Amino acid sequence: MGQKILKRLGIIFLFSLLISGFIPTVANAATRQFTIDELNEGLEKDGVLRVGMEANYAPFNWSQATDDNGAVPIANSSGEYANGYDAQIAKYIADTLGLKLEIVKLEWDGLPPALESGKIDAIIAGMSPNPERRQQIDFSNYYYASNFVIVVQKDSKWTDATSISDFKGARITAQLNTLHYDLIDQINGVDKQTAMKDFPTMITSLSSGKIDGYISEEPGAMAAVASNPDLTYVTFEEGKGFDYNPDDSAVSVGLRKGSPLVDPINQVLAGYSDNKRSDLMSKMVALNTADTETGFWQQVGRVWKTYGSQFIRGAWMTLLIAIVSTIIGFIIGLIIAIIRTIDVAKRKNPLAYWTQKVVSFLLTVYIEIFRGTPMMVQAMLIFYGSKLFFNIDMTSLTAAFLIVSINTGAYLAEVVRGGITGVDPGQEEAAKAIGMTHLQTMIKIVLPQAIRSTLPAIGNEFVINIKDTSVLNVIAVTELFFVTSSAAGSTYLTFQSFLIASIIYFVLTFATTRLLKLVENRMSGTKSYELYEDKAIGGHN
Repeated sequence: MGQKILKRLGIIFLFSLLISGFIPTVANAATRQFTIDELNEGLEKDGVLRVGMEANYAPFNWSQATDDNGAVPIANSSGEYANGYDAQIAKYIADTLGLKLEIVKLEWDGLPPALESGKIDAIIAGMSPNPERRQQIDFSNYYYASNFVIVVQKDSKWTDATSISDFKGARITAQLNTLHYDLIDQINGVDKQTAMKDFPTMITSLSSGKIDGYISEEPGAMAAVASNPDLTYVTFEEGKGFDYNPDDSAVSVGLRKGSPLVDPINQVLAGYSDNKRSDLMSKMVALNTADTETGFWQQVGRVWKTYGSQFIRGAWMTLLIAIVSTIIGFIIGLIIAIIRTIDVAKRKNPLAYWTQKVVSFLLTVYIEIFRGTPMMVQAMLIFYGSKLFFNIDMTSLTAAFLIVSINTGAYLAEVVRGGITGVDPGQEEAAKAIGMTHLQTMIKIVLPQAIRSTLPAIGNEFVINIKDTSVLNVIAVTELFFVTSSAAGSTYLTFQSFLIASIIYFVLTFATTRLLKLVENRMSGTKSYELYEDKAIGGHN
C-alpha cells in the first residue's frame, strides 16, 4: 500500500516539474503548435510562404511546362511550374504549417537580396549554410546532406581517377559564387577555369570539350548524368577527396536575420525522416532521365514542343517592354533636351537663369549616372533597393518598365539634343523675329526636323532595348532570356534552347529594323511633304 502511494506521489511530482518547465523535453519542442499570428510575423504576406529558388538546378529544383509529378506553379512566370527536391520540401513545409505556397523564380545571385528586401520569405534552393552566408541570413537545420564529386566525360582519361590529386593539369570549373569554386584550389596543379553562371552552362562546356570537369554535389551530378549519357562523375574515398566542413555539403532553408520562422521550420523538418529524404531525392533524380531523341534537330524540336508557348510568351513580354520603354524614354529624352536648350538671359531674368542652370545640372547628373552604369546594376539597385530602403514593393514588370525607360531616356536625351542643335540656328532666329515663343519654335519648327534626323538613332535604341531586356532576368522578369534559361536548365539542352532564342531575337530585331526603315523613308524625301504652286506668280511656296 505504501509503495503505491509513493509511486503515485512520484508521478505527481514529475508531472508538476514538467508543467513548471524545469524538465524541458524534446517531445515538447517537437510538438509545439505555432499560431498563424506567430507565423505571419515572418511573412511579408499573411498566410503565404514565398519561397525563392533558381528552378534551374536539377534534381534540387527545375522548371517544367506542366504540373506533372506534383510540380508547383511559379508565381512570377505564368504557365511555368517548379519541381525537384527543393520544391517538394517547400510544399511539405507550407502544408505542415498551414500556409499557402508561392514559388518565385530568381537568379542565384538575386536570392539573398530578394530575401533581405522582403521580396521572398525563404530560400530553398540547395543553399549551403556556410559561415559567410550565416553573416547575412539565418538558416534552418539541414534538410539534405551530400558530398562533392567531379563530373567528367565518360570517355575521358579522368574517369578512372580515385583522388583529387589525379586531376593535376585538368581544366576544372564550378558555379559562380559557391563553395564549389573555392574547392578547386585544393587540387594541386589544376588548371582552374573561370567560374560559370549555372550548371547547364557547365554541362555544355564539358560536353563540347571546353573543360575537363566541374565540381558538383552528388545529387546534381546524378541528375546531369541521367540526362546526358556521355557524362559520368568521380567519387572519392575519405581522405582522397575534398576537405570541407559538414555545413558546406549540407543544404538548409535560408531565412531573414531574426526570422520567427526558424523554429517552426526546424520543427517541420524534424518530422521528415532520413528515409523519406532519401526516397524523395531518388524520385527526383529518376525524373531527370535522358530522352530517346539523339539527333540535334530532334532535340530542338522537343524543346520547342515542350516550351514553345513559354518562348512565345517571353518574346511578347520582351517586345512589350521594349516598345513601351522606348516610347516613354523618348518622351523623357525630348523633355530633357528642350529644357537643356532653353536660352535664358542672365541680366533680364537672373532667377530664371539660375533655376535653369540648377535644373540643367541635375539632368546632366541623371544622364551621366544612367549612361555610366550597366542596366543590370540599375535593375538590382532599383528593384531590391526600393523595397529594402523605402518599402516600395514594385512588381517585376513595373520595375522593368521603369528601369528600361529611364535608361533609354538618358541616352535619347543626348540624341534629341544633338538633333535640336543640328537645326540651322537661322530658322530659330526667323521664328523669334515673327514673334514665336521658344516653345512654339520648338514644336512647329525645330522638333519636326530634329526628330526626323534622329529617327535612325531612336530606332537603333529600340532594337538595343529588345536585346537588353535579357539583363532583367536578375529581377525575375519573364522575358525571352528568362524563359530560355528555364528550358536549358530543365532539359540540359543549352545550345538547342539558345538556338531557338537566337532565332526569335533575330526575327524581332529584323522585323523591327525593316519597319523603322519604312517609317524613316516615309518621313524623309518628297513623300513626306507636298509642293504648292502659286499660279499668280508662277512660283512655289
